[in-house]
Amino acid sequence: MTVMEKVVAINRKAKHDYFLEEFYEAGIQLSGTEIKSIRQGKVQFKEAYIDFIGSEAFIVDMHISQYDHGNIFNHEETRNRRLLLHKYEIRSLKKAVSVKGYTVVPTRMYLKKGLCKLEIALAKGKDLYDKRQALKERDVQREIEKAMKVR
Repeated sequence: MTVMEKVVAINRKAKHDYFLEEFYEAGIQLSGTEIKSIRQGKVQFKEAYIDFIGSEAFIVDMHISQYDHGNIFNHEETRNRRLLLHKYEIRSLKKAVSVKGYTVVPTRMYLKKGLCKLEIALAKGKDLYDKRQALKERDVQREIEKAMKVR
């Protein structure tokens, strides 16, 4: 049985700036009109990151635009939202983040069985030369595919 997933937003910058190592699926605690805006695809990860407060994980600075047909009870656009993860997942992520160079970044948001899910990744920051090397490899791969397609 396949589960239908509708991808709402992708953080392309994460793959460029970090080496993504482990992936986790997390639910998000939303309020009011936020899910309606998410279903319209009005989400941005531009400055978003995952922070640990006590024994809970939060996504900070993720922007969800206000719902068009909302009223005075519309949500705040960049509030901290709690992530729904198992305790052992939070502990392992916290331990990894305490090691120098690791961080947790959101990679994509999608709807699965009507629920909003966030894919997060344990990531290690890339240096400038790593980013340049990745760009060169991508360009070479694109040229190879172009040459194969023409013939």
